[in-house]
Amino acid sequence: MSEPAVLVDRDGHVVTVTLNRPDKRNAFNAEVLCRLCDAWDLIDGDDDVRVAILTGAGGNFSAGADLDRLVGALLSGKPTENEFEERIKADFNLIFKGFLKDYVLTKPIIGAVEGYCYAGGTEILQALDIRVVAESAQIAITEVQRGLFPMSGSTVRLPRQIPYTLAMEMLLVGEPISARRAYEIGLVGHVVPDGQALTRARELADRIAANGPLAVKGIKQSVIASQCLPEKEAFVKEMEIGMAVMSSEDAREGPKAFLEKRTPDFKGR
Repeated sequence: MSEPAVLVDRDGHVVTVTLNRPDKRNAFNAEVLCRLCDAWDLIDGDDDVRVAILTGAGGNFSAGADLDRLVGALLSGKPTENEFEERIKADFNLIFKGFLKDYVLTKPIIGAVEGYCYAGGTEILQALDIRVVAESAQIAITEVQRGLFPMSGSTVRLPRQIPYTLAMEMLLVGEPISARRAYEIGLVGHVVPDGQALTRARELADRIAANGPLAVKGIKQSVIASQCLPEKEAFVKEMEIGMAVMSSEDAREGPKAFLEKRTPDFKGR
């Protein structure tokens, strides 16, 4: 029996989600997207999970959508071939949830990118909170070269994350940029030697997992909630979220542990 197209591995407070179609450069098909949706539900539904990592098997992150089945067949109304295509046919919004377009994880998620990160791979990359890429990685939004539209958020997110003219060049030309260039323009935060992206992502995940889980969730919630608000309204939202954290048991435990020179025992309450 073949392995699932997405692997979910839990180690302590960290969940690692691996795109697992290495022979297809981890292209997104119905199974990948459905299993990603299930992984997001698992991560958000378990209070003991504090941070997630998304990576790819076989030396690549993802070469984008499966143009044969997902784009060519399923979206054109051809008969389904398996249970995952049936799920997509019954609810096309699962595609966008899988890509994290209109679903925001409450926990931080870190990208560990090696090799190809094209099209849908770069679309989901923009939804990740922290991004680690290997120095030989190639990042591109290639849909325009196939006469397609990047439907999972890039025309909205990319110009908000990097300078407008650079976003437009990536979107309209479709050529890949290097890991170093992605770092220079602020699309990614870390460039590491090839083969080390997951190691560095795990180091960051462990650091986050050691922090107060309510503080971590609250910080992400406040950043997301205030993105499109005027500053005055954003401060109101920040105060609402922040005070809930500051009145928690964890907010008392952290300073107490610091004064007692010990590791805090955060309970998430």
